[in-house]
Amino acid sequence: MTTSVLPDDAGVATLAGRVWRPDVAGPSVVAVRGGDLIDVTRHFPTVRDLCETPNPAAALKAAGGETIGTLDAILANTAPDTRNPEKPWLLTPIDLQAIKAAGVTFVASMLERVIEERARGDLNAAAAIRSEVTRLIGDDLAQLRPGSPEAARLKQVLIDQGAWSQYLEVGIGPDAEIFTKSQPMAAVGTGVDAGIHPGSSWNNPEPEIVLAVSSDGRIVGATLGNDVNLRDVEGRSALLLGKAKDNNASCAIGPFIRLFDAHFTLDDIRSTVVTLTVRGEDGFELEGSSSIAMISRDPADLVSQMLNAHHCFPDGAVLFLGTMFAPVKDRDFQGQGFTHKTNDIVTVAAPKLGCLVNRMRPTDRCEAWSFGAGALMRNLAKRGLLH
Repeated sequence: MTTSVLPDDAGVATLAGRVWRPDVAGPSVVAVRGGDLIDVTRHFPTVRDLCETPNPAAALKAAGGETIGTLDAILANTAPDTRNPEKPWLLTPIDLQAIKAAGVTFVASMLERVIEERARGDLNAAAAIRSEVTRLIGDDLAQLRPGSPEAARLKQVLIDQGAWSQYLEVGIGPDAEIFTKSQPMAAVGTGVDAGIHPGSSWNNPEPEIVLAVSSDGRIVGATLGNDVNLRDVEGRSALLLGKAKDNNASCAIGPFIRLFDAHFTLDDIRSTVVTLTVRGEDGFELEGSSSIAMISRDPADLVSQMLNAHHCFPDGAVLFLGTMFAPVKDRDFQGQGFTHKTNDIVTVAAPKLGCLVNRMRPTDRCEAWSFGAGALMRNLAKRGLLH
């Protein structure tokens, strides 16, 4: 769980994160400098405050603070099973921001959502339905621009064939799917357990880029995320999306927010390849990747559909961009595809963003979310950091 988490070019990266400090009974905002973590909370009580500055990267670079430890030592103390509660540990790098996600932004995941819908959550039916859906729709829709006249014509053809789907509507229609993945302060970071609801028998990781967005719509940085999904639950009904997505510890984000500067911009995100590995105690291994270059909607367009005159986020937001990766590799039985098992180790990685590593556990066996926005405000006030 202590695999190196830093980007390949960490020496020039501007990285912000959060650490739990037992000596103050609360979280601190930190800057990564060399191998050390520097507490900059007296300048930015929350990561939200840092992201709201006119130039977050420059502001973080200029901020001085106390060295609270090395990244290696703090990361090594992060796993709950071996943690010394009297020493600091790493948290997810966001706090008060809304946690939003864009769905069905890649052709491959769009087709899998259609399959889930038709299978009604039954993984045994997925293989046959996958073949039929691909025959009707095809699997080469990458050049089709959502909302275009060509997309509208395809929509009519599919309606005439009885093959239209709510997932196709947001996949190739004018309006993106933007949903609430989790609650502010509820996400988990790297090195800790992520949750799968024990009532699910068909589920998967979703490796994604997560954008950090200020309240005025500026994209100020990015990190990695795992948008854990219960395929059987969402497949039964799209109205169960909240139950499929928002469970204890089911939203993993980290390890750090890399802020945009001269060395890292939105164009780097547009060319990023996110990789995924899953390793189980049963010897099962799964590898995959998701290229943002294959996304159906530009990241800036997705942000503009999330935050605009009709949708306001005074504390900013983070946005999962979606994934093209949909695991279909059989794990136990032929034709049944992939589903998680307890203690799977999931690694989401990208060269310029580092690694997000989590162990998968039942949601009721992960650390319970108990420190919310109210607790944060009381803690910062007690420390004299609210101003």
